[in-house]
Amino acid sequence: MMTEADYYDLFEAYARGELAGPARANFEARLAADPALALRYADFAELTGTLRAYGRRQNVRQQLRGIHATMLAADAPEELARPETTLTHTVNPMLRISRTERKLREFWSGHRATAGVAASVAILAVFSMLLGLEWWRAAKAQPSLYGYQVLRREMDKLKKNQQSPSRTLNQIDVAPATAVERPSKFSGTGFALTSEGYLVTSYHVIQGADSLLIEGRDRQRYHAEPVFSDVKHDLAILRITDKRFTGFGRLPYAIKSGQADLGERVFTLGFPREDMVYGEGALSARSGFEGDTAFYQVSIPVNPGNSGGPLLDERGNLIGVVSGRQNDAQSAAFATKSSYLVRLVDSLEAAKPAAPYHLPRYGQLAGTGRPHQVKKLQDYVFVVKVFE
Repeated sequence: MMTEADYYDLFEAYARGELAGPARANFEARLAADPALALRYADFAELTGTLRAYGRRQNVRQQLRGIHATMLAADAPEELARPETTLTHTVNPMLRISRTERKLREFWSGHRATAGVAASVAILAVFSMLLGLEWWRAAKAQPSLYGYQVLRREMDKLKKNQQSPSRTLNQIDVAPATAVERPSKFSGTGFALTSEGYLVTSYHVIQGADSLLIEGRDRQRYHAEPVFSDVKHDLAILRITDKRFTGFGRLPYAIKSGQADLGERVFTLGFPREDMVYGEGALSARSGFEGDTAFYQVSIPVNPGNSGGPLLDERGNLIGVVSGRQNDAQSAAFATKSSYLVRLVDSLEAAKPAAPYHLPRYGQLAGTGRPHQVKKLQDYVFVVKVFE
């Protein structure tokens, strides 16, 4: 684990050109692949650049003071006769100082302390600005356990004409026009895991939640609670708690337990905004960020709110759960492999054999067109609203 001092030593060696060829190439590769490291190095370069500029200004100011002291010595010929007097600059003894220059010298002598205080204030302002910038970045940064940008959507607007989440809801209730929903803090996407009312989303979507509300197409809304989380693989299983919920019926998709093929066409559904959004692309790598084999990399543009959404193949089968994207590559998204979801459910069934985790084994969408697949799937994909 590198300390802050280790990072600064590495950055300084790189900036001075002291790193050997392989070490320098390795460091530049890390800068390109790790946005957090690149940001740390940019801050280091900005700070050291400011300090070097300040040092140069101080050096010039010192030289000017030396010249000024020499010129003052030229005004006192009797001082030149003393053997202990030494000049650091050669001055023409016939030099005559103009009245304007003499006034400038008098002004400088009288205001030297004021100028020093002003310079100190300016330096403190620079450092305060840099420190404040770092605090702001720390406050705004979205914490991630996975090394890339997670896609939990921050909600900052009141949603009117919706029933309060503290009241019992069922899927056909319509809230009165005067009711106002307590605004959710974050939102993401989730989808049905079993017909009995279990759902899946990303762990980071529900992280820190006090309560959860699931909202589907046509304003179907349900209370839900987390029943299990797999932090390492960014998975969370939720259960609908509304007593009047009667089930989803047979799910139209199967959950794939094996690996998907490189280059396979894939698509996703999610809620980066209020309406459901469809995205499509290809499976571009069978490993995720920094080679993590629990994730796929896909070439689908995703945005905050897409986290927890289903990643499906051309036959409409689930192959992954959307997790996040790489900061410096908008089209590089990552999804937890569905095989890890199957393993998670199998382990839960082994621990609690009576739990109704009846995963769908056979899909109904193979051979149908994409619009038909999306139409069948949209009733099983939900907004996950997080309240804190």
